[in-house]
Amino acid sequence: MGDPKGFLTTSRQDWPRRPVEQRVKDWREVYVPGALLPIVSEQADRCMDCGIPFCHDACPLGNLIPEWNDLVARDDWRAASERLHATNNFPEFTGRLCPAPCEAGCVLAINQPAVTIKNVEVAIADASWERGLAPPQPPDRLSGSTVAIVGSGPAGLAAAQQLTRAGHTVAVYERDDRAGGLMRYGIPEFKMEKHHLDRRLAQMEAEGTRFRTSVTIGQDITAAELRARYDAVVLAVGATAWRELPVPGRELAGVHQAMEYLPHANRVCQGDLPSSPLSAAGKHVVIIGGGDTGADCLGTAVREGAASVTQLDIYPQPSAERDEETEPWPVYPKVYRLSAAHEEARDLVFAPLADADARLFSASTLRLTGDAEGQVRALHLVEVAPEGRRPKPGTERVIPADLVLLALGFSGPVRSDGLVDQLGLALDARGVIARDAGFATNVPGVFAAGDAARGQSLIVWAIAEGRSAAAAVDRYLTGRTHLPAPIGPEDRPLTA
Repeated sequence: MGDPKGFLTTSRQDWPRRPVEQRVKDWREVYVPGALLPIVSEQADRCMDCGIPFCHDACPLGNLIPEWNDLVARDDWRAASERLHATNNFPEFTGRLCPAPCEAGCVLAINQPAVTIKNVEVAIADASWERGLAPPQPPDRLSGSTVAIVGSGPAGLAAAQQLTRAGHTVAVYERDDRAGGLMRYGIPEFKMEKHHLDRRLAQMEAEGTRFRTSVTIGQDITAAELRARYDAVVLAVGATAWRELPVPGRELAGVHQAMEYLPHANRVCQGDLPSSPLSAAGKHVVIIGGGDTGADCLGTAVREGAASVTQLDIYPQPSAERDEETEPWPVYPKVYRLSAAHEEARDLVFAPLADADARLFSASTLRLTGDAEGQVRALHLVEVAPEGRRPKPGTERVIPADLVLLALGFSGPVRSDGLVDQLGLALDARGVIARDAGFATNVPGVFAAGDAARGQSLIVWAIAEGRSAAAAVDRYLTGRTHLPAPIGPEDRPLTA
């Protein structure tokens, strides 16, 4: 490496966030613009070139992390961009949205803060665009084969770009009015501004990928028609069937799924709406669910001007340090983390009921109650024991709630559009699309990738699945493939 003692002499420094009082007044990304590049080369020099890079194994894409760390430390941005894009189609997405399991696997993380791998990745991605290092790569010749991709989230986009570059004629079908899937309408603007997505989509169009938006396969085009038009089909429809909360009062007005709430805020940022019809302005907001989607709702409610925001997490509060007995390195640790949204709620005292944190841990909802007009007004909760989640006697409490958001995750692909049934797809015991080791479903010529077949997971897994499914489709169409396949469906267990 550039400095073999960098990890001994340089401490970890993350991309600084803008002051809370400033960033909650807009929807731009939370980080200080232009503050990353001056520090990232020195941070990349903390990479130990450890010989057995566990960061590779922790990353589903098999990113060549030590290599591009070294190149960034040497200020060779062109080579760093080439090495990064060799394994990852969309590093500007993962560098902003992935929880970085690679950092949990960093050898330095055994007894020190890990290398800022995620920050180095996004710095390379942004520099690639700024320096013209990410031009379109149209194929030299066309294969004559056609492929339909259903779904334009990260799995679908990765499969589409790989197959287009391999010379196949690819069309991506998206039921929403713009491409991007949950990256478009599920991820808030303050986590990833949509110009990053639009720029990559423009690159894909220049390469030859075609996008068909506002088209629901199974309704606007039947599954049979789709199969007749294309030589192969990749289903990357995501796992958007949300989980419900079966408690008394669920039917009250003001109780919504997170994915009913978040898209409105994104449409406001896109200029489609003057304001959100589900705005949290002036309301007491309660978010049920302690994951990233709940945190996205939290940051959105703060920016909309909520009177208070409380997030309920059924799990106990994690320790600040890794539990070496149950989560030894390089296992992804369940530690207490303060996201940008939680930092905002804490510093602006939006969550007085939860002391210094917007989250109430070990909290389970008993029921919701409302006023005479049927509008939700209160949430009744109880503290639960870690073992078996049994309610603790005497811990019931009531908190005000004018807007309740359910962020309980997703169970599998939606069935209402008719696609699954029209194709006659087999589902596994979890309710996701069943497939073999080559990403093929029980229907000849139909493949499945991403959350639709894997179950709800990380963006980095979705891209890896899309790349691997593309290799499988290329082999199906041509008898062989030169496309990389970073994973197989059963290669590794789900990560955090």
